[in-house]
Amino acid sequence: MRVPACSSPACSFIPLLRSNVCDWTDEQLWKAYIQLTEAESAFRIHKTDLSLRPVWHQKEDRVRAHILVCFLAYVLWKTLGQLCTKAGLGDEPRRVLSELSDIRLVDVVLPTDSGQEIRTSCVTRPTEHQQILLEKLSLRLPTRLKTREM
Repeated sequence: MRVPACSSPACSFIPLLRSNVCDWTDEQLWKAYIQLTEAESAFRIHKTDLSLRPVWHQKEDRVRAHILVCFLAYVLWKTLGQLCTKAGLGDEPRRVLSELSDIRLVDVVLPTDSGQEIRTSCVTRPTEHQQILLEKLSLRLPTRLKTREM
């Protein structure tokens, strides 16, 4: 692929992309290369930011379920990135997610005199800084979650 040499005095290299594909234009090759780097970035996001490690499943339905969970996590990651961009917070959701990661869902269990328990799930209150981020992202936290018995 023909790419002009870097014009910056700090650059001392010429970018080069080699391929055995002969029937694509330079633009098609470059787009395919960029898509490959984005896919590799997605795997890094899965491993680091989302803490999703490869799981070796023995059954096909479990493999498919794992792939679905990874895909949904990545879609949520990209959606958060778009929300950040729209809110003027940059195009990298990593820092925002780090700031919001201290918000927790806690189960409150209250014993009664009759021996039964009253159980409810509550979301911790965000700090002032977290609340500003949530408002910029147009997100609203629930105060309490309903749980269903199965």
